[in-house]
Amino acid sequence: MKRRILTAAAGIGTVAALALTGCSSGGGPAADGTVTLQMVESLTNPARTDLLKDLLAQFENDNPKIKVNLVSPPTEQADQKIQQMLQSGKGVDVLEVRDITVGPFANNGWLYDMKSDLDKWDGWSDLTDNAQSASVAEDGKTYFVPYGFYGLSLFYRTDLVKEAGFDGPPHSWKDLLEQASAIQDPSKNIYGYAFRGGQNANSNVVAAIEAYTIDDLNADDAFLLKDGKTMFSAPEAQEAVDDYFDLFKKASPPSAVSWGYPEMVEGFTNGSTAFLLQDPEVIATVQESSLDTDQWDTAPLLVGPSGKAAQPLAVAGWGVAEKSESKEAAVKLVEFLSSKEPATKFAQANSLVPIIASASDDEFYKTGPWTSYVTMTENPDTYVNVRQPRGVSWWTEWIQKSDQDVQKVLLGNMSTSDLLKSWDEFWTEKYASEKG
Repeated sequence: MKRRILTAAAGIGTVAALALTGCSSGGGPAADGTVTLQMVESLTNPARTDLLKDLLAQFENDNPKIKVNLVSPPTEQADQKIQQMLQSGKGVDVLEVRDITVGPFANNGWLYDMKSDLDKWDGWSDLTDNAQSASVAEDGKTYFVPYGFYGLSLFYRTDLVKEAGFDGPPHSWKDLLEQASAIQDPSKNIYGYAFRGGQNANSNVVAAIEAYTIDDLNADDAFLLKDGKTMFSAPEAQEAVDDYFDLFKKASPPSAVSWGYPEMVEGFTNGSTAFLLQDPEVIATVQESSLDTDQWDTAPLLVGPSGKAAQPLAVAGWGVAEKSESKEAAVKLVEFLSSKEPATKFAQANSLVPIIASASDDEFYKTGPWTSYVTMTENPDTYVNVRQPRGVSWWTEWIQKSDQDVQKVLLGNMSTSDLLKSWDEFWTEKYASEKG
């Protein structure tokens, strides 16, 4: 399915100037013909950055006339910093592009269309059908090549689950609430759940609502029910948000009110929280942490009352800035990162659904923490693939609004019923305006 590109003008919003050391673009080639590329990543974590540096060293060794400077902003600020650099037209040649940023970036003319370059690339045929499809926007242009696909799973402490008297990890959201509440013991600095209360807090609330409404959900637009109403209007949505916010009240550290991606992952890897709902790229970070391999594992996405879950696959990849003065070298780097060996290595290290067709036969994806994703893939009737409307022009507005509303609920300034009413009205009005 081709992505819908946002029609939002002006980008994500005004961002305060943030100094980035070493972020000036290399411009054109040096006197000796050497080109220096500036590459910026978004979903930064230490293990991932180290891997990228290794891959870039290999690329530089193969291409002695191309040097690459990797910029790794903190994850919570990265997309804003990338936007600032793109707006200025300086400091970035190759960048990480996500399904939630490709729309505004492309619509503002900040991304280079690589289609004609990739038409001549012999590595294109090695990509999976999904990777090829995700590379092509509705306007026929290619703004990024995916490096892999993301999907939620439950990270859990096997030792804490066993000590609490449970035979295995939670299967449903209600099981999670039960187990996390039983494990919670603040006196020992042990908490049940790494709750997401900060940036992108809406995403896990939505995951719970989708699981509770899955039987009536429109799989092609997972914010809608089959009858055309929004999923936030469904009676089951109320039970979902009540159960979800109970995880904060009964089974999370108070500081989680402001936790985003880094804090959630840190809470799990330092051993203070028993459960974490996150993308598979976190596997590599946990493997590098103080936790032993027999202390943790992953489990499939939590199901709702009907025994099913909605599994929206997110995508991100590498793109080239339109203002880059070294597009040929930049595209060459994207092609290298998207080729068999580097792409498979990156996907395995970050436990991503791979973009290389032959990679799925690797034993790597059939053992260890990855098995939960295999389970979900092999049971599509239970873990139903759905598409979230991330391509709508108001997606950024939605993220900002919904995150603020989650904060209001956590601080006691909004009820869960008012949250659902507000979200239902928001999406109903937006869909109506789209139809004109």
